[in-house]
Amino acid sequence: MRGGAAIEEIDRFFAGTGRVHRTMRAVVRALTEKQLKYAVAGGMAMLAHGFLQTTGSLDVLVRAEEIEAVQSTLDGLGKLDAPVSLLVSQQYPGDGKPKPVAFPDPADVAVEIDGIKYVDLRSLIELKLASGISHPGRVKDLADVQDLIRNLKLPRNFGERLNVYVRGKFDELHQGVEPDQDSD
Repeated sequence: MRGGAAIEEIDRFFAGTGRVHRTMRAVVRALTEKQLKYAVAGGMAMLAHGFLQTTGSLDVLVRAEEIEAVQSTLDGLGKLDAPVSLLVSQQYPGDGKPKPVAFPDPADVAVEIDGIKYVDLRSLIELKLASGISHPGRVKDLADVQDLIRNLKLPRNFGERLNVYVRGKFDELHQGVEPDQDSD
């Protein structure tokens, strides 16, 4: 997508009618009808928590024990307008290797915003930090956390709520934002 078409899609995205929003509504409706637990994560969760950005895909946290039912439900939807990635509870963000932070059960971390369940802000930040720390190709996750700190004006002590595995990185990223926050 280039030029005018890209700008039109961005306009639709922020109006809530773009490809990713249509996909999210279809996925959420289908999972809810089947009574499957979910929480929207990634860029759409960042948007729901107040950080204005676009994204081209949908990340959905689901229960490990429901993965087959979720995949069958999504297959039944046919071709969706945007790609969907499933994040599975009990698996690990970033490099996929065991670490103190794993994808949680969506029922434990979901907050409802405008009728859709999203990963709560603490868990979103914790997962992005764990991903960025463990996988050099996931540095965007660290930048996302820094953007959340800056734009949501998160206090430094927010890090005290996070798993100890990621606290130091949160503090480091927060230090990088502090001069920006002083000028507001």
